[in-house]
Amino acid sequence: MFTEKTINQFLDELASKAPVPGGGSAAALGGALAAALLSMVCNLTIGKKGYEDVESDMKALLSESEALRARFPLLLERDTQVYSQVMDAYRLPKDTPEQKAAKEKAMQTALVAAAEVPLEIAAGCARVVELAMTAAQKGNKWAVSDAGVAVVLAEAAMRGALLNVEINLASITDREYVRKTRARMDEITAGKAELKERVMDVVLQSIRG
Repeated sequence: MFTEKTINQFLDELASKAPVPGGGSAAALGGALAAALLSMVCNLTIGKKGYEDVESDMKALLSESEALRARFPLLLERDTQVYSQVMDAYRLPKDTPEQKAAKEKAMQTALVAAAEVPLEIAAGCARVVELAMTAAQKGNKWAVSDAGVAVVLAEAAMRGALLNVEINLASITDREYVRKTRARMDEITAGKAELKERVMDVVLQSIRG
């Protein structure tokens, strides 16, 4: 499993000519890092003097950020699996009309699966962007920069994951699926760039005073 490798081992795999891990897996890792930073802000706030009034909010945030942090590594592994299925389908023979039909069917099934996983990664990253505002506004002021790093990472990872959706959609022949998926992508990204900037404004105002 890629998530059981050391950081350097994973980076070596990512840099190699092997087809997996790739951009979708990198996006999942970015989401996990962002979620972990939100958890860090929570853990540096809960139980601290002067933050009693926001403790319940931070505990609720911690519960969700930890759930996301646990989910992203699973999605990273799943992303490598579904792309491997695409490669397996690509290698199927196509010498006869029957083989061609079977290969095309397998390809289309695999491409849809390969689009769904990064779409889920993107949705998780978008949620991290949304959660970052609470961390920036209510978290320990000495960790506010970590909330800023979280929102920047999460928004970038969201967009990176969606690029992996797009590259699979380009080869999917089911036009209705493509239409619905692009609508889902629009829902995921709606307002996230603006929200990231608002969070960064809060972060910088807190740092600069």
